[in-house]
Amino acid sequence: MASRNSVLAAIVLGGLVAGTVDIGAAMLISGKSMAFILQFIASGAVGKSAFNGGTGTVVLGALLQWAMSLIIAAIFVFASLRLPWMRRRWAAAGLAFGVATYFVMTYVVVPLSAVGGGWHFSPLPFIKNLAAMLVFGLIVSAFARRYVKPA
Repeated sequence: MASRNSVLAAIVLGGLVAGTVDIGAAMLISGKSMAFILQFIASGAVGKSAFNGGTGTVVLGALLQWAMSLIIAAIFVFASLRLPWMRRRWAAAGLAFGVATYFVMTYVVVPLSAVGGGWHFSPLPFIKNLAAMLVFGLIVSAFARRYVKPA
């Protein structure tokens, strides 16, 4: 079994790096500022008033982004403890995990959030956002591969 420290390192580093890169990807995809992206994330918890919340909702958005990223990374890392092939074939596992993460976030989490959202599809946003989640999955899986070693 892998050590607790290695598992924790994979989750924390993978989650924080992937979550931070994801914020940058959202800025590139949308053309919006970091503050807007983080307030959009905060709006999932507090609704549209997040856009009038100033620095407080920017900070809330960052904390929520990193919290979600840590949870997503933990899911991957703990799954890889039960299924070691996920670390051996980290790229394939990371890409598959990115696809799963995209669909859960887009079609479950966001529609159930305070900001809501319908089940609409547009090809270009789909491709861009899916690509961002593929990168997210690859980052998380790379950290799991790097840090989680059998004891």
